[in-house]
Amino acid sequence: MKNFISTQDWSKSDLQDILDYAKELKVNKFQYNLKNKSVALLFFNPSMRTRTSFEIGIQEMGGLAVVLHPGKDAWPIEFKLNEVMDGETEEHIIEVAKVLSSYCDLIAIRAFPKFRNLEDDLSDNVINSFAKYASVPVVNMETITHPCQELAHILTMQEELGDLSGKDYLLTWTYHPKPLNTAVANSSILIASKFGMNVKLLCPSKDYLLHDSYTNQAKENCKVNGASFEVTHDISQGYKDADIVYAKSWGSLNYYGNPQEEKLIRDQYKHFIVDEEKMAMTNNAKFSHCLPLRRNIKATDGVMDSDYCVAIQEAENRMHVQKSLLTKLLKEEK
Repeated sequence: MKNFISTQDWSKSDLQDILDYAKELKVNKFQYNLKNKSVALLFFNPSMRTRTSFEIGIQEMGGLAVVLHPGKDAWPIEFKLNEVMDGETEEHIIEVAKVLSSYCDLIAIRAFPKFRNLEDDLSDNVINSFAKYASVPVVNMETITHPCQELAHILTMQEELGDLSGKDYLLTWTYHPKPLNTAVANSSILIASKFGMNVKLLCPSKDYLLHDSYTNQAKENCKVNGASFEVTHDISQGYKDADIVYAKSWGSLNYYGNPQEEKLIRDQYKHFIVDEEKMAMTNNAKFSHCLPLRRNIKATDGVMDSDYCVAIQEAENRMHVQKSLLTKLLKEEK
């Protein structure tokens, strides 16, 4: 049984198979590969694009999506082992995963880090617990990484630029009033490096470096592909000659669990907004963002409304790659 928790667990060729079939589904979207199949979608955190694209995509493939919000319309779940459950949780992950596996053909999880303890969040315990106790494939709808967004991102870049090997890829930090999850940033460098691009990470200071576990994986991917990996804190150096600019906000790992103090640091860097002047430094780059995006905070209206912005195209591609992914996971089961 194969899960989809991180693209690092999948070969480039297997990921490309998913992308290629997604391109077919974009043209012929009703294939009914999920006929008589059911998918449990568990949302521990809010969603718009993820929930909508999964629900509609599953319906278009002839399947049934069951949406659950543990702690709201489903019982709160305990994830600690050997716990005396005398608090708020009503049932244990062991029973939840096993029961849902008996009902459904796939289980998908959206569970953000709690921003209290970095090591706990890096362990990705919620989705890994489902993977441990479930007997059906488990899909990551965003935890400490966002692999479905990765697939949509790469599909969009392939549609726009063709072969991505050797392209210059910039992931730039942008300001946001709150310290956000590093999931999309982690995923961005993982997938760009896996597909052979020269990856550049632009962030304001060492305080905003991503965790070594992700940068080291990206560096290794680049090494395997004969590409480069670079970190810079200089805006001009970051944007220079980029073919792709991907923007994301994330919180400082050095101030993890301390948002008030971290905000004093981040508020110095509002000038990292993506604007027309910065995009003019690139090699006529495509710009994208995972959305949602606060206009004139993360990127200007001019950038978002430009011909080179492909964020809406990427959002649409979420549905196509997810339909392709679910099809592949069910084929792996046979």
